[in-house]
Amino acid sequence: MNYLFKFSGEGSSIKNKIDLFDVLFSSLGALIAMLVLSYLTKSYSSLLVMGSFGASCVLLFAYEKSPFSQPRNVIGGHFISTLTALVFLHFIGDMWWVMALALSTAIFLMLLTRTVHPPAGSNPIIVFLLSSSWDYLFFPSLFGSILLVLAALFYINLHKKKSYPVSWY
Repeated sequence: MNYLFKFSGEGSSIKNKIDLFDVLFSSLGALIAMLVLSYLTKSYSSLLVMGSFGASCVLLFAYEKSPFSQPRNVIGGHFISTLTALVFLHFIGDMWWVMALALSTAIFLMLLTRTVHPPAGSNPIIVFLLSSSWDYLFFPSLFGSILLVLAALFYINLHKKKSYPVSWY
C-alpha cells in the first residue's frame, strides 16, 4: 500500500512566479543560440545541430543556475554520451539492445564523472537512429555544445540580475 501511495505525489504544488521579461529574455537567448548554430551549419556545411540541443537550450537559458546547465555538464555530458554511443555502435553493433545498453552506460558514466546533462541522454538514441560516424562526436556534439555554452555565457551575463555559470567544475 505504501508503494502505491507514493504515486499520489508529495502534496506540494509548483509555485513559480512568472516574470514576463525573464520569459522573453530566456526565449530570445535560445533563439539566438539556435540561429547561430543553424547559420553555421548552413554556411559551412558542417552539422552543428542535433535534437538534444533544443533541450539543452531550455536548461541553459531558462534554468541557468541548475547543476545540469553548467559548462562541465553541458559539454561533458554531450561528449561522454555521444562517445559512449559511438563506441557501442561501431564496436558492438546496431542491435536494438545495444542502443539501450549504450544509453544506460552513458548515464552511468555521466553520473560517475559528475557531468550529468539530461538532454545528452538522448544522444545515444540519436546516434543509433542516424547510424552516425565518428565525426558526429566533434560535429555536432562537442563543437555544438561548446557554442551553446559560449552563447549562454555571453548572453545571460547581459541580464542585470543573472549570471552564468555558477561553476566551471
